[in-house]
Amino acid sequence: MPRLINYPHVASMVFGVPLFATPALVTAVKSVLEPRLLGKDIESVDRLAPLALVDDEQRTAQPEQTATQLAVIPVHGILVPRRGEITESCEELVSYELLRGQIEAARRNDQVAEIVLDFHTGGGSALGCKEAADYIRMVSAEKPITALINFAACSAGYFLASACSKIVASPTAMVGSIGVIIETYDVSRAEEAAGITFNTFYRGGHKNDASPHEPITDQAAQEIGKRLDAAYEMFTSSVAEYRGLDVEAVIATEARVFSAKEALSLKLIDEIAPAQDAVNAIAASYRQAGQGSGRRISAQAHALNTQCQL
Repeated sequence: MPRLINYPHVASMVFGVPLFATPALVTAVKSVLEPRLLGKDIESVDRLAPLALVDDEQRTAQPEQTATQLAVIPVHGILVPRRGEITESCEELVSYELLRGQIEAARRNDQVAEIVLDFHTGGGSALGCKEAADYIRMVSAEKPITALINFAACSAGYFLASACSKIVASPTAMVGSIGVIIETYDVSRAEEAAGITFNTFYRGGHKNDASPHEPITDQAAQEIGKRLDAAYEMFTSSVAEYRGLDVEAVIATEARVFSAKEALSLKLIDEIAPAQDAVNAIAASYRQAGQGSGRRISAQAHALNTQCQL
């Protein structure tokens, strides 16, 4: 039986914290959370789209997609620090913790010569993203890791992809959104209209910054600005380091989302190819070296192509 999501807990990971996510992704998540946080017709919304949790242990137990020397690991949906989750409408949440475990398993597997991270994500949490990217970078020095943008690697997704040995994007891919966003929410007027008053007692001048029960203060706005600056500097400098670019060139992207051709011209990716062609090319390099079975590699490429069509 599915367990319902703890919406206040999810809200704490969405509002008032740095997000490496596209505005479209933030809006989509807010559309789910806002009615529940404001108590607007929750029952009918939950009947339409209940959210079920899948434990990390269950997902980790599922076999990786492998083909002889290749390990293909999906990076799909919203990126979060911990726990992988999925909704009944197939909106996936992938944790950095889970992703690291899958990569580590492939790293330790002597039969795996190369890892392919299959990206389709608009990003997610800034918490844990840098650590995951640095881990990918470390492993890539031991085993090649190819980022396959199939069909989106934006914000936190691109942060992770940029740490890979090579980035291949599908012709219709979306790439970039190298920026950070923080949103707060203010329900004070709704509470006033409902005749609700929250009395907050605290110690420490910043303890109540960005409270949803009052309009944002200048002090809180300044603190949010500091957090944005720190997260943005970390993001842009890391991408510049991983990709061998000038940090000024990364900043000049202004968090835009680029087509595959535009991303290639900006050196944000290395190659443009359909997903199956990219996997076939990687597999062929090992087959030509006399490693592995062509039949199994072909089956893997077909499986990936079928997944793309779904």
